Amino acid sequence: MASSAAAARRLLLLRHHRHLLPRRYISSSSAADGLGDNGGGGRLKIFDRDLKRRHRDRAAWAMRETDGFVDAVAENLLDRLEDCRKAFPSALCLGGSAGAVRRLLHGRGGIEKLIMMDMSPDMVRKWRESENANDDGPETHFVVGDEEFLPIKESSKDLIISCLGLHWTNDLPGAMIQCRLALKPDGLFLAAILGGETLKELRIACTIAQMEREGGISPRMSPLAQVMYMTGWREHPSQQKAKRRGSATISFSDIQKEFAPSEN
Repeated sequence: MASSAAAARRLLLLRHHRHLLPRRYISSSSAADGLGDNGGGGRLKIFDRDLKRRHRDRAAWAMRETDGFVDAVAENLLDRLEDCRKAFPSALCLGGSAGAVRRLLHGRGGIEKLIMMDMSPDMVRKWRESENANDDGPETHFVVGDEEFLPIKESSKDLIISCLGLHWTNDLPGAMIQCRLALKPDGLFLAAILGGETLKELRIACTIAQMEREGGISPRMSPLAQVMYMTGWREHPSQQKAKRRGSATISFSDIQKEFAPSEN
C-alpha cells in the first residue's frame, strides 16, 4: 500500500506523461492500475478496499479500548469545535478512529444526533455494543458504508468529522467533495489524515530496489505517523466574501506611506 496523496500524485504524473517515458520505467503493477498502454484511463486504484475492510474487521476485535496516539489526534480535532460559537445538531463521523471521537466528545459542538459510519460491519458492531454499555452522549446511529461512496443525503449534516481514516481512500478529493455535498450550508468539515514524509528513507530504498530488479516503480507503503489536520466550511451567504476587484479606496502605496518608519 502507499500514501493516497503522494502516490496518487506520482501515478497521475505517470499517466499524463507516460508517452515521454520508455516502457521499461512503468512496472506491471502500475500498468494494472491503468497506467499501461491499454489502461483505458480508468479510475485510479491504489488501495484494495475489500482487503482494507477485512483488516478493519480483524482490528475491531484486536484493538485496545484506548490508544494514546489516537486519543491525542481525536482531542486535537475536537478542540477545534471549542473555537466555534455555533452548534452542530446533526453530525457524521467517518471510519478511522470514530470510536475515540465518540468517547472523547464530552458535549463539544452541541451535537444532538450523531451518525457513526465505517466500511467494516464488525467495527460498527463493536461501536454499537460499546454504545449499549455507555448511554451518555448524543443520540447515536450506526451505518455500514464506504467513504468513497458516501450514503448520506445531500445538505443534511451540520458537521462531518473524519479521524485517521480518509488516507486509505483511492480518491481523496472525490471523498472530500462528497463530504462537502453532504454538509448543510455553513456546515463544518474536520479531518485528520496520515501522510507527508513518513518513512522517507524506506520509501527511497524500496524505489531503488524495484528500479534495479523490475525496471519500474509502484507504490509499496501506506502512510503511518505524520498527522495532517484539515478544516473547511461549506459556503453560506452569511460568510465574509472578497470585495469586488477595483473597489478598494486605498492603495498599498498609501498604506506604505502611512505606516512606513520615519527616517528621523
